[in-house]
Amino acid sequence: MQSFGEMQSMATNIFSAYASVAASMMLFRSMANDIIPEPVKAFVCSVFSRFFRHFFDRFFNKLSPYMTIVVDENNGITRNQIYDAAEIYLRTKINPDAERLKANKSTKQKKINLSMVKDQEVVDFYEGFEVKWQFVLVEPDGERARFQSEKRYFEVTFEKINKETVVNEYLPFVLAKAKEIKENERAVKLYTRDCPYAIDDDEGGNGSGYWGCINLDHPVTFDKLAMDPNLKRAIIEDLDRFLRRKDYYKQVGKAWKRGYLLYGPPGTGKSSLIAAMANYLKFDVYDLELSSLYSNSELRRILLCTNNKSIIVIEDIDCSAQMHDRDRDKDREGDGDSESDYMDSTNNKLTLSGLLNFIDGLWSTCGDERIIIFTTNHKEKLDPALLRPGRMDMHIHLGYCTPEGFDILALNYLRINDHPRLFTEIKGLIREVEITPAEIAEHLMRNEDVDLALEGVLDLLKQKKDEQGKVLEGSDVKENKNNGNEGVQEDNEEKDKGKKKGKFGKIVTSLIKFKRQSIKAATVKCGNCEKIKS
Repeated sequence: MQSFGEMQSMATNIFSAYASVAASMMLFRSMANDIIPEPVKAFVCSVFSRFFRHFFDRFFNKLSPYMTIVVDENNGITRNQIYDAAEIYLRTKINPDAERLKANKSTKQKKINLSMVKDQEVVDFYEGFEVKWQFVLVEPDGERARFQSEKRYFEVTFEKINKETVVNEYLPFVLAKAKEIKENERAVKLYTRDCPYAIDDDEGGNGSGYWGCINLDHPVTFDKLAMDPNLKRAIIEDLDRFLRRKDYYKQVGKAWKRGYLLYGPPGTGKSSLIAAMANYLKFDVYDLELSSLYSNSELRRILLCTNNKSIIVIEDIDCSAQMHDRDRDKDREGDGDSESDYMDSTNNKLTLSGLLNFIDGLWSTCGDERIIIFTTNHKEKLDPALLRPGRMDMHIHLGYCTPEGFDILALNYLRINDHPRLFTEIKGLIREVEITPAEIAEHLMRNEDVDLALEGVLDLLKQKKDEQGKVLEGSDVKENKNNGNEGVQEDNEEKDKGKKKGKFGKIVTSLIKFKRQSIKAATVKCGNCEKIKS
C-alpha cells in the first residue's frame, strides 16, 4: 500500500502532465488557426464527425431509417432534368407561411415566379408517405471563389422502405408534372416566313432560319367565339379526342394528325377560331402562304422545319396559289416526255400533287401531333382531292350571325345578357337578315353606352333588311321582264317559223307543178314520136 507521500507525488506528476498537454494543445490550436485554412479545417472536422457518428450508430445499433438523394444542378456539362423539373414543381408546393422566398421573372414570362431560398425545406406527400426537399446552396470562398461558381442542389429525404417508389414513380411524376406546368405557362408562338431570322423562341431556334416567330397574344377563347354552341362543343370534343389517341393512331397505322376545313363568308370568324384552337391546345401556329412558294421541294423543306404540337394554317387556299391538276400532269407524262423531264417539271413548281403528298402521303409521317387547317370563302372552287377524309377530316361551316351568337357578342362587348326593349327586336331581325358577326361586333364597339350601341346594331339590321328587300324586288322585276321578253321572243320565233313555212310551201308547190308539166310535155312528145314511126 502506497503511503500518503507517494500518492501526493503521483498526483503532482499527473497534474504536471495535464498542464503540459493542455499547453501543447493550446499552442497547437493557435498554430492551426494561423496556418491551416478554414476550408481544410471544416473538411477535417466534417470527416471526423461523420466517422465518429457512424461508429457510434454502429456500436449502439441505431442506424437511421431515412435516406437522402442528392439532385445536382448539372449532370457533367449538361443540365440535370430532374433538378430543372424540381425547381418548377416545388413552386407549387411552397408553404404559404414561409418567411423568405425568391422572386424572378424573365422578359418572356407573363407572371412572377416564387422559388426556394438557401436551406429552405418543402414537404411533399406521395401515396401516403412524406418526401422532404431541401435546397442547398454552397458558395465558394477564399481565393478560388473568383474561379468557381456556386453549387446548387436539392436533397430529397424519405424513408428507406420507400426507395423503389420514389425512384420509379415519384421522380417520374415530378418530371411529368413539371412538363405540364411548363406547357401551361408557355406562350403560344406565331411563325411566319416573312421574317425568317427574327428569332424569338424559348427553345433557341426554329428550323435553320426558315421561320421567324412572335408571341401569339390573341386573347380569344372558345367561350368568346360567336358561333353555334353545338358546333363549338363538337369541335372541342374532336380536339380532345385527337389529343388522347396517340396510341390509337399508331395502332391503326395512321399519322398522328388532323385536318380541318373552315369555309364560309368573310367576317364569320375563321381566323378567330384558329386562334381559339391554338390557345386551347397550346399549339404553335405556322402561317404558310402558298403564293410565296415556287416548288414542291421548297414546300417539303419548310414544312420539315416545323415543330410537333403545331397548327399549320393555309388561309384562302382557293386563291393562294394555282393548284395544278394531277391528271394533266399524268397526261403530260404519257405524251412522250421522258421520266426525268416529268420529275424536273413537277419539282420546279408547286403543284396540287405536291401539297397532297405532304398532307396525306409519305411526307405526312414526318412529325406528330399536328393539325392542318385550310380556310376558304368558296368551298366549291376547291379540288375534291383536297376535301376527302384523311386530308380534311372535319368540314366546319362558319355562317352568318345567329341569335345565340349575338348573345355571346353582347356579353363580350357590352357585358350584358339581356335588354328589356332591344334584344327581342334585334334577334328577330338577325333571323331574317344575312349579317356577319364581324359587322355586329364593329357596331357594338362604336359606343360605350349600352342603349346607343344596341340602337346602332338595330339601325344596321334595318338598313340591311331594306337593302336585301330592294335586291329581291329588283331580281323579281328583272325575272318578269326576262319572262316577258322570252314570250315575245317565242311569238316572233313562231311567226318567223310560219313565214318560213309559207315560203317553203310555195316553193314546194311550184316545184310540184313544174314536175307535172315536165312529165306531161314528155308524154306528149313521146306520143308524137310513135305516130311518126307508124
